[in-house]
Amino acid sequence: MKLHALIPLAAALVLAGCANLATSESHPMPTVPASFQGSGAQASAAAASQAQWWKAFADPQLDALTEQALAHNTSLQLAGARLAQSRALLRNTNADRWPQVGVSAASGRAGGDFNRAQAQAGTLHELRLDASYEVDVIGRIAKASDAAKLDVRSREALLKSTQLLVQSQVAQTYFALRALDAERALMRETVAAYQDTLTLTERRHAAGDIAELDLARVRTEVEATRSQSIELDRQRAELEHALALLVGQLPSELAVAEAHWSEVLPAVPAGLPSAMLERRPDVIAAQSSLKAAQLRVGVAQTAWFPTLALTANGGVASPELSDLFKQSAGLWGVNAILNLPLFDGGRRKAGVESAAAEADAAAAGYREQVLTAFKEVEDQLSSLRLLADQAEVQARAVASAERALTLSDSRYRNGLVSQLELLDARRSELTLRRQALQVRSAQFQSTIALIKALGGGWA
Repeated sequence: MKLHALIPLAAALVLAGCANLATSESHPMPTVPASFQGSGAQASAAAASQAQWWKAFADPQLDALTEQALAHNTSLQLAGARLAQSRALLRNTNADRWPQVGVSAASGRAGGDFNRAQAQAGTLHELRLDASYEVDVIGRIAKASDAAKLDVRSREALLKSTQLLVQSQVAQTYFALRALDAERALMRETVAAYQDTLTLTERRHAAGDIAELDLARVRTEVEATRSQSIELDRQRAELEHALALLVGQLPSELAVAEAHWSEVLPAVPAGLPSAMLERRPDVIAAQSSLKAAQLRVGVAQTAWFPTLALTANGGVASPELSDLFKQSAGLWGVNAILNLPLFDGGRRKAGVESAAAEADAAAAGYREQVLTAFKEVEDQLSSLRLLADQAEVQARAVASAERALTLSDSRYRNGLVSQLELLDARRSELTLRRQALQVRSAQFQSTIALIKALGGGWA
């Protein structure tokens, strides 16, 4: 090969090596504070480990349900399949780094005046081994491989994010069910108290001390309270069915027995650093997707530069099948192929613009994920602070209502007040006690939501 024949190849490779394939810059991220706004008012009573944060609630039944969900939840199975798919795509991308080897066999017959003139007429049998290798001069394959690795990292983070979501859903559903159990117990207690009042009212009505209207009022309260109790039973059944779905069971297969509502509520430590959000799986996934999109801009830009492929083949060819493996039938060839598209109707430019737009979308998604993470944490910190104040006020209201009910019941039994005053005191006491339970339930829900927002605890 003459030296001047290599000049175009050398020039193209030099230009490719000097090309600046800088990827698009990330959009500026919002300035974040050193710590969360609402995290300085409480002290830590229990650490919430990121690995098994639900154990901070010290509830064995919750532990068992969470482990069952991690093993059988269908959303986790889907996320695991997506991760396996991304790992397979990474292996597929990395395959371009290696030589490609194949074997081919062909048998054909040619005729016509032209083939006879070229001494190519007749039958030809071939058996060849072909090999090719693309020299990654400008880093196209390396960038594509790095982007695929980031896709795998993103899928791994999304799997962890799904695990955290399932864990939090199990915990929130479980404690919502426990809150309903406490409320149902309160309703049964109230029904029993109303029944006791009804018995007393019936005796006084039989003795002629009160009118039938008073008796009808008490019976109304008894049945209305029973109706509310049945409604709570319906809500509990729905929560139990939702819990069955989370743990991967049929609703008929899961029965959560009533149990004491755990009073262990992990407290939030003071001064939580905002850097904790860097470990949130969804933030990690968004960041990895952004980096992968930026790398693919570089991959798209490499289409403007030449590719160099080395090919080789060797084998045997013969007009007669019996002579195919004779020494005289051998053939081989080696080639270096430089390919540089000159006109493609704007395909390469469109590819770069598409990749750049994808990178911009990934950057916007990443910024949105960070802002959402801060909002979720601040929401729950504010909720826990205000719920603590509300629980304190509610406890004082319940204590006053219980004292008023005790006095009203004593005065009614002694005939000093009307039955209406007793019913009103009991109704007020029931309402306030139910509200106190709901505030307590909201504290559990907010604590779990905060742990999820922090990426699974704060240990």
